[in-house]
Formats: sequence, structure tokens, C-alpha cells
Amino acid sequence: MNNTPHLPADLSMTVANALREDIGSGDITAQLITETAVAKAQILSREHAVLCGTAWVNEVLLQVDPALQIVWHAQDGDRVVPNQRLATLHGSARHLLTAERCALNFLQTLSGTATVSRHYASLVAHTKVRLLDTRKTLPGLRTAQKYAVAIGGCHNHRMGLYDAFLIKENHIDACGSITTAVGRARELHPDKPVEVEVETLMQLQEALTTDAQTIMLDNFELNAMREAVMIAGGRVRLEASGGINQNTLVAIAETGVDYISIGALTKDCKAIDLSMRFD
Repeated sequence: MNNTPHLPADLSMTVANALREDIGSGDITAQLITETAVAKAQILSREHAVLCGTAWVNEVLLQVDPALQIVWHAQDGDRVVPNQRLATLHGSARHLLTAERCALNFLQTLSGTATVSRHYASLVAHTKVRLLDTRKTLPGLRTAQKYAVAIGGCHNHRMGLYDAFLIKENHIDACGSITTAVGRARELHPDKPVEVEVETLMQLQEALTTDAQTIMLDNFELNAMREAVMIAGGRVRLEASGGINQNTLVAIAETGVDYISIGALTKDCKAIDLSMRFD
């Protein structure tokens, strides 16, 4: 597993947006409870999972009511089991109920992402490959999901369109060639990483003559991928991509590529079943 990654800088804003979406002009159902009522509650797991998202839960509670208290009995990256107590909460009954769904949404979704990532990482632990996420994230949750991917033991690709070049088929067609596209990238932003996508071994040969640091092998068959590894000879990093799932992952990792990018880490994850129960 990775060392614990840094929490995203936009965590507080992400939580504020989620609370605004949920609470709107006010939680009218919570108003059924007297303002002075105090409660104790527990967050429980309902299935096997890798826990992730505790900081988002903490931030939800803080923004709803700074007086709400929480004690965690498990931390991000821990494997949890059904009916395990994950946290104990105490404070205003009204405010605990107002915070409940938003807090659990973050915890369930990010734990789902971390759980899938841990599973995929375990499948290729016997190889040198690094598994990468993609930009196929839930809208508004990119930094949160990428944090969860790292907690699960996989790695982050570029964060967005601004921090690295990924020159794909349409970029190449619009520029005229791989060589031209990579050359323009180097002129525009010489400090940014450059990756270029190829679809054939012939394109690979051209890409190897450029300054690209990484070459993406898009939808290569296994034999072609093995040949690409031999042709590259370690001169650049090779990344396999294109519809990769847990059934095809291991064979691809064993070809010797450096990276495998998998959209399923973030776009196909299933939220973990968790619940909050008042004592």
C-alpha cells in the first residue's frame, strides 16, 4: 500500500458543496427533534471493505456543528468486516441526523473506491507494474477519489488537463503527426510531463524518436504489447490502456509494461454498505 497521501486542498469546499446540495434552506425533518436533545451514535460497516474518507466525515460534522464529537475506531486504509464499529459520535441529535447522509455518502463512496483499488493492486502484486487511475471520476469528487485510489494501493495519473500532456489520437490527427504534437508540447510547456498514445508498433517507433517520457499502448494485443516492451528496451515508460478489467489485468501486467491505467477504479466502483445507528 502507498504511504498515506496528502488530503486534497479542496476537501472543505467539496464538503460545503455537498451540504449545500443536501440541506438547502434547512433540514425540516430534524426540526421534529427538540433543540436540547443529545444523542450517541455509531457508524457500522455492513460488508468487507477498505475504509476511506474519515477526513470528509470529520469535515461534515465540523461544518454542521463544531460541537459534534467523533472517535474513530478504524482509520483510512484499514480492512474492515461486517458489523464492525467504525466510529462513535456524540452531540446534538438534530445535527447528527442532518450530517448523517452527507457524511455516509463520502465514506461509502471513497471506501468503495479504496476497496476496488486494493483488490486490483493485490492481483498484480507479484509484478513491477503500477496501476494508475484516470480522469473518469465522479463529477466534483476527483481529488477525493484519487486520494482513495492511493489509500487502496494504486497510483494517481494526472489530476486534470492542466498538469501533464496526454496526446491522443485526435490530438495527433489535428497536429499532423506524433512528432509534431510532441514537439509543440515541449515548446509550450517544457516543464510538463509528456505522454503520447500509440495504436500500432509503427507509431511506437515514431514515438520513440520524440522527447515523450511515457508512451501509452492503446488496446494492444498481448503479443504486440510484449513486442513493444522489447522494442522500447526501457528507454521510456510504457503504459497499457483500453478497457482493462480484473479478468485481463494480470496477463497485461506480466508483459513487462510499467503502468496500466484503469478507469474502473473510479467510475465503476460500488459504494460500501455502511450505516449510522443511535444507541
